[in-house]
Amino acid sequence: MKIVLAYSGGLDTSIILRWLKQSASGGGAEIIAFCADIGQEEELDGLEAKALNTGASRCVIEDLREEFARDFIFPMFHAGAIYEGQYLLGTSIARPLIAKRMVAVAHAENADAIAHGATGKGNDQIRFELAAAALAPDLRVIAPWRDERFRKQFPGRSEMIAFAKANGIPVEATAQKPYSIDRNLLHISYESGVLEDPWFDASSKELRDMYRLSVAPEDAPNEPEYLELEFDSGNCVAVNGKSLSPLEAVQTLNKVGGKHGIGRVDIVENRFVGMKSRGVYETPGGTILHFAHRQIETLTMDREVMHLRDSLIPKYSELVYNGFWFSPEREALQAFITETQRDVGGLVRLKLYKGNIIVAGRKSPRSLYEPKIATMEGEGSAYDQTDATGFIRLTALRLKLRVLLDQAR
Repeated sequence: MKIVLAYSGGLDTSIILRWLKQSASGGGAEIIAFCADIGQEEELDGLEAKALNTGASRCVIEDLREEFARDFIFPMFHAGAIYEGQYLLGTSIARPLIAKRMVAVAHAENADAIAHGATGKGNDQIRFELAAAALAPDLRVIAPWRDERFRKQFPGRSEMIAFAKANGIPVEATAQKPYSIDRNLLHISYESGVLEDPWFDASSKELRDMYRLSVAPEDAPNEPEYLELEFDSGNCVAVNGKSLSPLEAVQTLNKVGGKHGIGRVDIVENRFVGMKSRGVYETPGGTILHFAHRQIETLTMDREVMHLRDSLIPKYSELVYNGFWFSPEREALQAFITETQRDVGGLVRLKLYKGNIIVAGRKSPRSLYEPKIATMEGEGSAYDQTDATGFIRLTALRLKLRVLLDQAR
């Protein structure tokens, strides 16, 4: 049996690789470790050797960072997506791309199945498997965390850590720091372990060394930094006058945002499987992009188009969070959203200071803001203030009728 495993080199997938090799089809399965480089940085160092030493027959590593930024992050930001008002969907948006490439590798290798290390309590199992169903419905999916044999052998992370140590599998997690880490270009998430207590202060000195992308706001520079982002068709195409690809834009903003303590959030969110979970996230570049994108939209988007798009943000965010990226409804929404971004272009100036993003100006050649109309000074030829009388009278008509009917009863 040949299996393509989504492999990160972390605790779960390292143990699963060895377990699949020993257990699948009675033992002796061939495991191809697949790693999507979507911005894990140093986490990829030595990954191929580690996968082979753990039992993989091959390790396929693909650099998907530019595709991730261009075809997944930027279109999602066009939608203004933010789940439950707080979460910028950093983990959620990565899963469909990983699944897409896993399926392609499985087909190229004539594999029998794909496998993932997502737990049976989380969202990622759904995201991976819905994507696989949409792209390769005939391909078998193996989820060890839903296998009773696996759970009996590894009832908790401490048993996994002990197994790794006994079998010479190097992993970063320890019994003292058992929280899980998931990193990509857009963010880093921290979950489980000490973070499962929602009363535990994730900004405490005890976890000072946990964060990797950002400094604490109180440790950020005492002087603000100004930043100019240029947008075209809803995409950030330059920072401080320097043209950048989508990948370069996110990387640049991650660096400057992290320097100023931008983008840390501590969330209790509603998982698709029905439970609440607590996660801590670092999304410095994404937080800046989300904020700046909204600022240029305020100048360039028609009111009714903006309000219609905004009414779809909860639904769109829910689709991404729940794993429906490759669904007809998400694709239909995306087509509309792409149309809304046609005139979203111009410059946004921001001031970054100790965890805060402050707008310091915005301008666009496609601006719908007309000072001659909006000004409170003098008379404007395009707006006759006396017209407001009739507008208000008609708008208020139904409110007056309601009161008159109530009085007549």
